[in-house]
Amino acid sequence: MTETSGLFVTFEGGEGAGKSTQIRLLAEALRRRGHEVLVTREPGGSPGAEAVRHVLLSGAAEEFGTRMEAILFAAARADHVEEVIRPALAKGMIVLCDRFMDSSRVYQGVTGNLDADFIEALVRVAIDGTVPDRTVILDIPAEFGLARAKGRGEGQSIAPDRFEREKTETHEKRREAFLDIAAAEPERCVVIDALQAQEDIAAQILDCVEPLLERVPADRHAETEAAQ
Repeated sequence: MTETSGLFVTFEGGEGAGKSTQIRLLAEALRRRGHEVLVTREPGGSPGAEAVRHVLLSGAAEEFGTRMEAILFAAARADHVEEVIRPALAKGMIVLCDRFMDSSRVYQGVTGNLDADFIEALVRVAIDGTVPDRTVILDIPAEFGLARAKGRGEGQSIAPDRFEREKTETHEKRREAFLDIAAAEPERCVVIDALQAQEDIAAQILDCVEPLLERVPADRHAETEAAQ
């Protein structure tokens, strides 16, 4: 749990799990209640991290190996935490982040075959104590998630990124790794079936975040205006 007055919620899961949609729905629900919400993402979220994002997702760093990718992800995360996440939490905001430290554990650690101790050292340095209060893991079988991701780009000239191009077996292995993290840290992580209807998923996410909201005072005036 972060030692701040804000609330930090991260979203994890495989490609096509619907993280962006559910983050948007949760942000809207929280804002209607009068909370100040910051939505961000990884890799990226800050000017320095966004510069690294293109290098990572384009595959430009792939030829240098997974170890180099992991270090670049950590560098981007460190900038993101220092420049965006921690200042927002210090102001009492609710921060919703699309991917965070667990993605490094899964993508570079488990399927990147990097030593777990090496990954944990990178995570520890990058987050510098800024641990999510709640992590929502949207669980979806790889074949369904990849089909969604492919459909998302059709007709929009959006090419698959570095990770979407990988084999279904690799994505399924990542799915299992996210579930393993959830099983190991049940107080932080909540697994939600991403094959459900959007509104059902959104309701379950709000339910798992709601018990934490008492530590983040809402602007009652804003809440009243939203209800009118």
